[in-house]
Amino acid sequence: MTTKPATPVLNISRLSKAFGDRVLFDIRNLALNPGTLYVLTGDNGSGKTTLQRILAGLETANDLQLTFDGESINGAFPARWRRDIIHVHQHPYLFHSSIADNIAYGLKMRGLAANERHAMVAAAMQWAGLDVRANVPPKRLSGGERQKVALARAKVLEPKVLLVDEPTANLDRHARLQIVELLQKTVAAQRTVVVACHDREIIDLPRVVRLNLEGGRLTM
Repeated sequence: MTTKPATPVLNISRLSKAFGDRVLFDIRNLALNPGTLYVLTGDNGSGKTTLQRILAGLETANDLQLTFDGESINGAFPARWRRDIIHVHQHPYLFHSSIADNIAYGLKMRGLAANERHAMVAAAMQWAGLDVRANVPPKRLSGGERQKVALARAKVLEPKVLLVDEPTANLDRHARLQIVELLQKTVAAQRTVVVACHDREIIDLPRVVRLNLEGGRLTM
């Protein structure tokens, strides 16, 4: 029996970014499949974070030609795609109110009713192992716990593509392994995950696809 090849959720024909005369990167023909963990590596300053921000619609490109979920664009990034492509910052900002409020923020912006939000937030907190810390003020969370809140805040929105920037930087090994487990759970739910990092705990995971950004080119 022949296995049918996966249909890419995001297919880049061309993506380039330059600052004046300096070309940061010029990427051609990159397909990202659902249910796959991609690790984006490269030296500091190679453009990893910029690439993720462009794919999330947070920064403009000089040239952008891609297909996402069957829809092609040439140039402008549609605002509606931001519902399905989410970027998690290396240093996520958390509101000072509560963990639940932080996770519920995106749902509230989408206009979901309070009872729906509460159920979805409770499930996301359990998914991230945060339910036991529910009453801890965000300012008292550890670095690893803050990352778990950020991932739960993204997960509750059920994105098709999750872009994560250095999620395990400066964490101890126990916290890193917890973050890795959440990334694997996200991939197991048939989401596409692209992690920019230098962490061997992630790079050496089974079935990871490595993307390396060097000299303005992206290689696999």
